[in-house]
Amino acid sequence: MATFQSTSIFLSPKLSHFIPKFQNPISKSLIFPSISNPKPKPSLKLKNKMSIRTQTQPMGTDLDPSLMQQAIQLVQSSPPTWQSAIFSNLVIFLLGSPLLVSGLSLPGIGAAFLLGTLTWRAFGPSGFLLVATYFVIGTAATKVKMAQKEAQGVAEKRKGRRGPGSVIGSSAAGCFCAFLSIYGIGGEAFARLWELGFVASFCTKLSDTVSSEIGKAYGKTTYLVTTFKIVPRGTEGAVSVEGTLAGLLASMLLASIGCQMGEINGLEAIICVVASQIANLGESIIGAALQEKEGFQWLNNDVVNIINISMGSILAVLIQQIVLQSWHA
Repeated sequence: MATFQSTSIFLSPKLSHFIPKFQNPISKSLIFPSISNPKPKPSLKLKNKMSIRTQTQPMGTDLDPSLMQQAIQLVQSSPPTWQSAIFSNLVIFLLGSPLLVSGLSLPGIGAAFLLGTLTWRAFGPSGFLLVATYFVIGTAATKVKMAQKEAQGVAEKRKGRRGPGSVIGSSAAGCFCAFLSIYGIGGEAFARLWELGFVASFCTKLSDTVSSEIGKAYGKTTYLVTTFKIVPRGTEGAVSVEGTLAGLLASMLLASIGCQMGEINGLEAIICVVASQIANLGESIIGAALQEKEGFQWLNNDVVNIINISMGSILAVLIQQIVLQSWHA
């Protein structure tokens, strides 16, 4: 008869016997986070400290003026500074880049930026606006009947886009007057003269540009001013009735703008127009008698332009002094 050995089974009522034992305590916390790592509740003291800290934190600080306000103040600096001149020209050149590219080459734009900065520093926004007006009218006149001028071989290079040589040749006298004004050469007594010379130089150059370009486009008869010999359009030193009248009107327009902006007075505007016409006549004589002649190859258009605007500027100053002396006599 077989016998069986009895075994006893002990049942434990403890739940811990059914929980697996982990050697790593972190594993236990992953399975039973609520049991092994209960989330602490903030105490009342901690809540009070947090609320006090939130209430005492400043809600805002004093703000500096906006960038736009600072920019406006910089542009409106009176008297103008180099900083305001550079900043104003940067803004204007960026906004007006399409127009600048149509009338100037890239090196020409660089030269024009230097001219604009110097002008703003010396004579402020009104002086800059005068130069900008000269540029717009001169560029428009250059573009008139461009195809016809190109076909006749009398158009400006690069479809009228002026280079740095042309910019310097057109503004040398004005830049010189600007430097004299900036550094106060002659004191207050001469400050008005430098401004007059500045305006007269650009009246002279605008009159020269418009008369030349309109004469090449619409001049029916062009002749040398020295011999009155009829010559083809575009000949150095040649003039026409149409071009001369257009140049006179352009000079009067720019002088009146300078007068309206307070750069010059009414009498000085008339002086600028008279000086510009005398200077342009002298420029035509130089072109007809000397330019492109043997021994004068150095006398190119840019050099003649410098002579032309210098004559206009100097004549305006001399005429103004003569008129003042005659009045005081």
